[in-house]
Amino acid sequence: MEFAKNITRISALALGIAGALACGQANAAAFQLKENSAKAQGRAMAGAASAKGDASVVVNNPAVMSTFDRTTVQADVTAVDLSFRFNGGGTAAAGTPLQQPLTGGNGGDAGGLAAVPAASFIMPLSGQFEYVTIGAMISAPFGLKTEYDPAWAGRYHARTSDLKFVDLTLAASLDVTDKFSVGLGVIYERAEATLTNAVDFGSAVCRINVAACLTPNPITAPFGPQKNDGSASIEGTNNEFGWTVGLNLRPTDSLSLGYAYRSEIDHDLRGTASFEVPANVRGLIGPNVYKPTDGGGAGLTTPATHTVSVTWDINDRFSLMAEGVHTGWDSLREIRIEFDNPLQADAVEDYNWHDSWFYSLGGEYKFNDKFTFRAGFARDESPVAFQHRTPRMPDQDRNWYSLGATWTVNDNIEVTGSYVRVQMTQRPEIDILSSSGSRLVGEYRGGADLYGISAQYKF
Repeated sequence: MEFAKNITRISALALGIAGALACGQANAAAFQLKENSAKAQGRAMAGAASAKGDASVVVNNPAVMSTFDRTTVQADVTAVDLSFRFNGGGTAAAGTPLQQPLTGGNGGDAGGLAAVPAASFIMPLSGQFEYVTIGAMISAPFGLKTEYDPAWAGRYHARTSDLKFVDLTLAASLDVTDKFSVGLGVIYERAEATLTNAVDFGSAVCRINVAACLTPNPITAPFGPQKNDGSASIEGTNNEFGWTVGLNLRPTDSLSLGYAYRSEIDHDLRGTASFEVPANVRGLIGPNVYKPTDGGGAGLTTPATHTVSVTWDINDRFSLMAEGVHTGWDSLREIRIEFDNPLQADAVEDYNWHDSWFYSLGGEYKFNDKFTFRAGFARDESPVAFQHRTPRMPDQDRNWYSLGATWTVNDNIEVTGSYVRVQMTQRPEIDILSSSGSRLVGEYRGGADLYGISAQYKF
C-alpha cells in the first residue's frame, strides 16, 4: 500500500491535467479568445467597446447598445487556422543513472482549423422605456484545441487538449443623457474540458524501487523509463454566472469613449478521470489507485478584464479607433485536481501568471455608400513566464495585422469580412520537467490566420 501511495505522489503531476486547464488558446493571450466580431477584427479589435454599428457590443460594452435606433440581429463566425510545430527533444528519467533520450517525433502540427461562432441581438424599446435598449449574445470568450501525435516526444506533457467556454449574455443599456449611457449584463457560462496525455509509469517505479529497473540489467529489466507507458484523460463540465458593466460617453458627435468591465467567473469543473495502467505496473500498485474510471473536479477562474476604448470620426469618411484591454491573469494561482478516490493523490500545479495588456490601433475608410474598408494593428502580451510555458500551448507575445471590409447591401443588410495574421514576436522556448522526470526542451514555430465573416440585418 505504501508503494501505491508513493507512486501516486510522484506521478500525479505527470498527468499534466492541471497544466492543461491553465494553458492554451487559439490566438490571444493564454486561453483567451477575442473572435466575436468580424467588423472589429478588421480593425484588430480597436474600437470594439466604443464604435457604433456593431452588435457585438452586447459583450464588448453593453452601454454602446444605446446608439442603436433599430432592432438588429448579427451573426459572426471566424475560422481560426492555428499552427504550432515543436523542434527539440529531451530526456526520460532526467538526472538519474537511467537517463535516456525521449523517443518519438516532434508531434506534427499541434494546431488545426476551428470555427468560433457568435450571434447577437439588440432591440431599442419604445414608449415609457424609450431610454432603454436590451440585447442578447452567444459568444466563446475562451477556448483551446491542440492535438499532437500520440507517440511524440512530449507525450508525457500533452497529447490532446480541448477546452470550450460558451457564454450567453443578457444585457440592457440606459441613456442617462443624450451623451452618456450605461450598460449592465448577466453572463451564463458553460465550460467543458477534455484532456489527455501519456504517463511514464516506468520512470515512477524506478524512482521508488531502483532494483526493479536494474535487475537483471537496465535493458532486460521489466520496468524502466519509457517501458511502461500508460495514459490519463479527464473530462469535466460546469455552468456558472458572471457579469459585465459598461460606460459610453459621447461628448461630441464625432467622439465616442468607452469603458467596459467583465467579471471573473469561478468554475468548479466536475467529471471523470480515466487511466490506462500497464499490467505489470498494476501488479505492483494494486487495484485501488489509478482506477480505470474515477470521478474528480478542479477549480478554474476565468480572468476579469478592463477595457478602455476610443472612436474618433475625423470626418464623414475616415475614423480612427484605439483600445486597451487589461486582463487580470493573477487570479490564476493554482490548479488542483481532486479525485474522488481518497487514495489518489491530488494533481497540483502552481501558476504565477502576471496580468497582461492588449493594445490595438485601427481605422475605417468609407469608400462610398456601399463599401467601408478597415485595417489595424495590435500587440498582445502573454501572461505566461518561461518557467510556466507548457506544450499545451506555448504562449508568447504576439502581433496582430488585420484587414477588413463591409458591403452595405441596402438600408437593412450588410455583410462584413476580415482577415487577421497573428505572429509571435519570437519563437517560444520550452524547458519543462514532469514529476516522473521527463524533461522536454526545444522551441516552437507557429502562428494563426483568422478568417471572419459577418451578416447583419436591421428591422
